[in-house]
Amino acid sequence: MVSVRPTIAAVAAAAGVSRQTVSNALNAPERVKPDTLAKVLGHIDVLGYRPSVAARQMRTGRSQLLAMRIEPVRDGVNGVVGDRFLHALAEAAQAAGYRMLLCTAGSDVDEVAEYEQLLATMALDGVVLATTHTGDTRRAWLRDHGLAFMSFGRPWGDLAVAGASDSSWVDVDGAAGTAAATAELLRRGHRRIAYLGWPAGSDVGHDRRAGWLTTMAAAGRTDEAVEVTSEDDIEEALDVVEDLLRQRPTAIVCASDTLAVAASAVLNRRGLRPGPDVSVVGFDDTPAARALGIASVLQPLDQVAEACIAGLVAQLDGRPLPAEGVLLPPLLVPRTTLADPAP
Repeated sequence: MVSVRPTIAAVAAAAGVSRQTVSNALNAPERVKPDTLAKVLGHIDVLGYRPSVAARQMRTGRSQLLAMRIEPVRDGVNGVVGDRFLHALAEAAQAAGYRMLLCTAGSDVDEVAEYEQLLATMALDGVVLATTHTGDTRRAWLRDHGLAFMSFGRPWGDLAVAGASDSSWVDVDGAAGTAAATAELLRRGHRRIAYLGWPAGSDVGHDRRAGWLTTMAAAGRTDEAVEVTSEDDIEEALDVVEDLLRQRPTAIVCASDTLAVAASAVLNRRGLRPGPDVSVVGFDDTPAARALGIASVLQPLDQVAEACIAGLVAQLDGRPLPAEGVLLPPLLVPRTTLADPAP
């Protein structure tokens, strides 16, 4: 026996309301009284009603599809951060009735070409930009082509000034994260706090460095602010940390967990204990940091994803975005590598 798929009319009849009320309960619940909404949703659940995506697309003219470029995995430590964000983004999109399309591209120009293709062939509704950087031309292209977009990352450089009214972004305050780590180390009595960062050219790296440097300056410790850089690569960072330890820091704040893993490895190799002998703090709170007991700064990726999708849905619904982008605070997660300085 072939089962009959429940219809919106069946839900309306069971709940004793109009079909428009059922539609509002699904698409604009704020228009429905709370007791009526609860009754309608209860009947939807009992009957197993599922709205027709095809019908919704015909009615709204939307494909319910959002696209994002995925970055290549460069290492096995911080690569999981992108995976966590993508999973959170897919969940948030699905809860809002959208689906994510993933694409790869070797450059911003290639990425824009992918969006142009998806816009022409699949009536793409919007885009999530997963990275931002100085000189980024993608925002202007998306705006010129009428595509809704949100970015994980704020506008940088000249775009930060020219796009002061651009609020289509969500970011995590990296400077606040490294500042919190540095402040906690200072509170514990550390004075010679080193920073292991990325080479010049990374906007995110510059932001994280600024949190460490301004906190050291506020404490009057700039003379003891030791700084070295490495690519986000464990093998390269091992040699850099060896050189850094010759300057005898009591603590190392790192731009990433990749660098923190390298710092901890060198300390262990030298017979020093990460934490009791030299404190180490990473950034991103990856599974590797948790497994090794490395203190780290946690990015609220679930909140970032939810805010990105909420911003896209608001644009698609014709609702204005807030006057400013969303800058979320990170959380310092203390572990055994964050300790008082050795006596």
